[in-house]
Amino acid sequence: MKRNGLIVSAVALSVGLASPVMAQSAGKLLKGTAIGAGGGALVGAVVPGVSVGTGALIGGAGGAAYTALKKNHHYYHDKHGRRYYLDKHHRRVYK
Repeated sequence: MKRNGLIVSAVALSVGLASPVMAQSAGKLLKGTAIGAGGGALVGAVVPGVSVGTGALIGGAGGAAYTALKKNHHYYHDKHGRRYYLDKHHRRVYK
């Protein structure tokens, strides 16, 4: 029972970390969660001692956290070949 409480708190923490992120849309966050849950379920099916449900919960939490915290910039090139992305104020940020 204690293990399930730990898993539930990890999922709640990852969703709590993901909610203030303004750069990600809800669709991208759910997609990352679904991919993580699918990978976790696969690991749970293969690794002995880890159930499919537990693997899916842990993978979903990890996928949500990763998607929320990664920087998802679309890079452009200027006429001199330098790479940049646009910030939320539409200013160029060069890499």
